[in-house]
Amino acid sequence: MSFDQLGLTEELLKAVAEQGYSTPTPVQQQAIPVILDGKDVLAGAQTGTGKTASFTLPLLQRLFENINLHQKSRRVRALILAPTRELALQVVESVKTYGKHLPFRVEAIVGGASINMQIRNLRHGCDIVVATPGRLLDHVQQRNINLSQVEILVLDEADRMLDMGFLPDIRKIMALLPKQRQSLLFSATVANEIKTLAAQLLNNPVEIAVSRQNATADNVTERVYGINREYKRALLSYLIGSNNWKQVLVFVRTKHGADRLEKQLIEDGIRSTALHGDKTQGARNKALEQFKTGKVSVLVATDVAARGLDIDDLPHVVNFDLPQVPEDYIHRIGRTGRAGASGEALSLVSPEEAYLLADIEKLLKREIPRVADTGYEPVSLKVNDAPKKNAPNKTTGKKDFRHTKKAPARGAKPPAQGQKRKPQGEKRRSR
Repeated sequence: MSFDQLGLTEELLKAVAEQGYSTPTPVQQQAIPVILDGKDVLAGAQTGTGKTASFTLPLLQRLFENINLHQKSRRVRALILAPTRELALQVVESVKTYGKHLPFRVEAIVGGASINMQIRNLRHGCDIVVATPGRLLDHVQQRNINLSQVEILVLDEADRMLDMGFLPDIRKIMALLPKQRQSLLFSATVANEIKTLAAQLLNNPVEIAVSRQNATADNVTERVYGINREYKRALLSYLIGSNNWKQVLVFVRTKHGADRLEKQLIEDGIRSTALHGDKTQGARNKALEQFKTGKVSVLVATDVAARGLDIDDLPHVVNFDLPQVPEDYIHRIGRTGRAGASGEALSLVSPEEAYLLADIEKLLKREIPRVADTGYEPVSLKVNDAPKKNAPNKTTGKKDFRHTKKAPARGAKPPAQGQKRKPQGEKRRSR
């Protein structure tokens, strides 16, 4: 099947051809005709399957079919909600790319950017708004935007929005929209929570599923390197240098860890930059641009980048730290092997992270292949039946003292060397 057979207009087909695409992906083949028919959609598709174009192309056509060229003031006719700034900006680029031959104006409403600039742009009028929920509600409260004439609503990466606690914000936004609208819900995974949300937002939706749930792409090669934590940095530098990797996305757990690893890689002679939530929007945009254009070889990122990056032919993803949430492993390595290209996903796993690896493999229902010879002393990645003493809590990342005999009192200090701690409950002797 070709794009010509999907019923798209000449303007959209021209834009698609200019991007070098001729054959739609499975999710595009299924979703585009249904959306063009005006039906609600619940779509489950892995990251990297082309789902952004699967709703952007028909959305643009639906708006164009009902355009009023004589209307002087523009009104918000389509609203696309995304969980992160990166993903929202990526969607904006897709709308501009595919709608370049159509007379529409799109605006990004995201946090971390100048709200005054957004206010000016909204006052000039726009047809399509791509927003993160929090910043959109800021504009609603200030009466900078009117959502009463929205014709099409899209929730992109709905599962991620629920994970990030956006459900109350989504419900507030829904109350501002007209009941007569077309609603599209796209999600990398379709768990029970997503089905519950879909039942509340969608009207007799067509369900589309083009991938196995909790599965990674078949064209991504996965491997696990068992290694002690103190040698991770050296192994990463060796893999990048010895293999002459030109573009590597490295995931770490914390913002501080991202900054630290960036500096260490630079010390090793590897051009690197970091991306995390404490960076300003300008710094984040600069980091992404440097990475995409090849000015740096390594982008060290926290999970803020796990779903917001769309880089053509990204060949390598490395989990320097395993994610606390098993599903995030799928989203991370989904940055490579996109649109049918092959990719490689490596995980550097220390013995302390063995329980995280076990959770991931339980989710995948298979074992990820181990590298037998890492060049360093072998380590065991087996998890004991009993929780490891003082292992980090999976949710908070803090030390877990539940399995010790007694948890330390809050603010308590260890006794000085050679001094015994006074037994609890012992009364102070009067002088």
